Amino acid sequence: MKNLSVLKAKRYGVYTCRAETTLGEAARTMVKEDISTLVVVDDRECLLGLITRIDLMRVRYERDDWRDQTVKDAMTTEVVTVSPVDTLNTVMALLLERHIHRVVVVRQEEDGQHPVAVLSAADILYHMAREG
Repeated sequence: MKNLSVLKAKRYGVYTCRAETTLGEAARTMVKEDISTLVVVDDRECLLGLITRIDLMRVRYERDDWRDQTVKDAMTTEVVTVSPVDTLNTVMALLLERHIHRVVVVRQEEDGQHPVAVLSAADILYHMAREG
């Protein structure tokens, strides 16, 4: 399992939104798709950041008008990324060292980083449970 590439390990696709998306719309997408994170991309589909359930809750706690705020105002811009050829071992090390829950798998192109998948601690646990 440790040497499994992140592309072979991913279980779901990547769900994206734009920085101009309202937090209300982002919340509805997360609930509809039963996901905890949206990858924020620009018009070229390049990585800008992440918006998570916790980010949404933080804004809701602070503001009654949270639904009308934009993703840009609440997203995390410091995103930990890995390449499609990295292994689950690399991802586990990053999650543990940085005390984070997910990384974004990106394909580096001339115009920027293009998200391919999100790999989370839950995905790793899935593979751990399947190990003989």
